Amino acid sequence: MVGCQTPKTIGYFQDIQPGQGVPSVQPKYITFQPGDKATIIVKSKDPELAELFNLSTVSYRVGQGTNNSYYNGSQNVSFYTIDLDGNIDFPVLGKVHIAGLQRGEVASLIKGMLVGKDLVKDAVVTCDFANLYFSVLGEVAKPGQYSIDRDQITLLDALGKAGDLTIYGKRDSVTVMRNEGGLNKIYKVDLCSWKDVSSSPAYFIQQNDVIYVTPNDTRARQSTVNGNNVRSTSFWISLASLFTSIAVLLK
Repeated sequence: MVGCQTPKTIGYFQDIQPGQGVPSVQPKYITFQPGDKATIIVKSKDPELAELFNLSTVSYRVGQGTNNSYYNGSQNVSFYTIDLDGNIDFPVLGKVHIAGLQRGEVASLIKGMLVGKDLVKDAVVTCDFANLYFSVLGEVAKPGQYSIDRDQITLLDALGKAGDLTIYGKRDSVTVMRNEGGLNKIYKVDLCSWKDVSSSPAYFIQQNDVIYVTPNDTRARQSTVNGNNVRSTSFWISLASLFTSIAVLLK
């Protein structure tokens, strides 16, 4: 009967009833930080003019043999690397500060500067992430490193990309490690509680976050040699067999 019971730490969002409305979470968007890479492309009705403001493209192949690569196959890409001061060196415009900005804000900033300086009157600017990623480790179906390809991604999105938790993962003990101001901060999230999940500073994932799903006691026991420790069923069966053998020999 005990074995047929459903553990209370398996189901997600147990504090929400069917049909119950919950407040939406204020979105937090990915912003560029020093060390990040970005692609910025300028287009115009005059291709030759626009080309003056684009980096020379090179054939670039990354992520061989992995399903989690930033790009699949060869692509023509050009990267701007944000320096420690949060700047990029943009053609003609020179130093442009983009740290702390969303990619849409970067595109608007560059366009405004080009139009404002009467360099490209009909500029169309696009900006994308180049090397932003997060990692998911521990008891998930597909641990690994995953690229960030949109402006906001939640912890639930991240775990979904990793194939969700295995049955051996602790739903009430998911750890998110994040670098903030040069310090590694640790956040604990209980997936069994929507209130805990939605109020966590780690609800929206940032670049370079590491998500770790703690294994439960069953998995911990399996990690020992043959799972034989004082808490395992096989241990007590082996012990009973030993005592039985001793009793037979003593008769």
